[in-house]
Amino acid sequence: MDGPDERLEILITGGTLLTMDPPGEILENRAIGIRGGRILFVKEMDARGDFPEAKEVLDASGCLVLPGLVNTHAHLPMVLFRGLADDLPLMAWLNDHIFPAERRFINRDTVYAGSLLAMAEMILSGTTTFCDGYFYEGAVARAAIDAGMRGVTAQGFIDFPADPQGAAEKAADAERFADKWRSRSPLITPALMCHSPYTCSPDTLRAIKAVAREREIPFLIHLAETREEERIIRECHGKSPVRHLDDLGLLDGRTVASHCVWIGDEDLSILAARGVKVAHDPESNMKLASGVAPVPEMLRRGIAVGLGTDGAASNNDLDLFGEMGTAARLHKVFSSDPTALKAETVVEMATIGGARVLGLEKEIGSISPGKWADLILVERGSPPLTPLYNPFSHLVYAASGADVAASVIGGRIVMKGRRLPGIDLPAVMEKVRRIAERIAAAGFHRSALPLCKGEERA
Repeated sequence: MDGPDERLEILITGGTLLTMDPPGEILENRAIGIRGGRILFVKEMDARGDFPEAKEVLDASGCLVLPGLVNTHAHLPMVLFRGLADDLPLMAWLNDHIFPAERRFINRDTVYAGSLLAMAEMILSGTTTFCDGYFYEGAVARAAIDAGMRGVTAQGFIDFPADPQGAAEKAADAERFADKWRSRSPLITPALMCHSPYTCSPDTLRAIKAVAREREIPFLIHLAETREEERIIRECHGKSPVRHLDDLGLLDGRTVASHCVWIGDEDLSILAARGVKVAHDPESNMKLASGVAPVPEMLRRGIAVGLGTDGAASNNDLDLFGEMGTAARLHKVFSSDPTALKAETVVEMATIGGARVLGLEKEIGSISPGKWADLILVERGSPPLTPLYNPFSHLVYAASGADVAASVIGGRIVMKGRRLPGIDLPAVMEKVRRIAERIAAAGFHRSALPLCKGEERA
């Protein structure tokens, strides 16, 4: 018998394994050993069952076992505004409703509560890693550690509306945030986010990117999301949003650009040449009528693309299974090509592809010895998943987050049997309801979006 220090933390037995190493690999009847939070081995089961003793055994019979899903773009605390202002174009949604609500109700306590609720939703639906950009991001990081969830947490910066800090002050805040969280927990990867080219001045964009580049951490930005953004940047700077950021020196392999809907051939060439990563948010783009990002062409050009939900105020859920199905169907109908974004490709975008976007592909995204043990078990016995011919097809076109039976993050079971041992979900939901009562009772006033920020009309 193994000594207590040599026991496995978890042994997962049986099931159909989708390792994503390489993408498309399907293995039957395997055992996964987890020790020290990482995957120790992936072995074929045999009649003897000759494996080290484990503190806990998960029987995956009747399940698909795959890497945990990676949400490459979210604003977790915005669950507080879910359904607050639906069926509006982006600029009206932001300026008339969201920005005013954030000014009045966003603080460390509300961000922490909203983040815990968002993490509960994500864990229950199979997401094990998120990339978040918001304000009071230290509260998001604390919530992730408390919930046992892996996160790329990006402190957000914005000039409009009404941030009196200059670029130098923002850069100092960025340095403090990055230095505080870079070694705090293996679950947390600090990052920095500028909201967009139209809400941040060139000075702010350059200053925040300089901090991210110096500390070798991700830099996030909304980019070319809407036709209105394209118009504003061209009128202000005489060029496309992508060219504008490139001329400012912001685009490189640690830049994660979200949306990238209104981009042309030259923009795609720039993104590919600079190694920029893209977070694709199909449901948010559809709901806000922003348009359709040219994802198949991005992939053909070698641009790394992952899936994101965006915030729950513009989606309105955080279920990446739904996002996978939407992505696959959207690009087929938009291109009139039923082979566009095949199911296997979409699952790759949600797992190892998402890890690649966040610079974490050596640590997560596939079930491989040495990587963190971030994986999920998906029940395959429900009516929508019966019969099962192709597991990738079922995951994209038939499964939902409700089919996830267990989630493991860093060798810790964070959900089993639809229960969350690390989150007091009723208490969190009650806290959010109390916040929502105050939000519902308040009125918001329209604020005007300036044509340019930081420079005169070109």
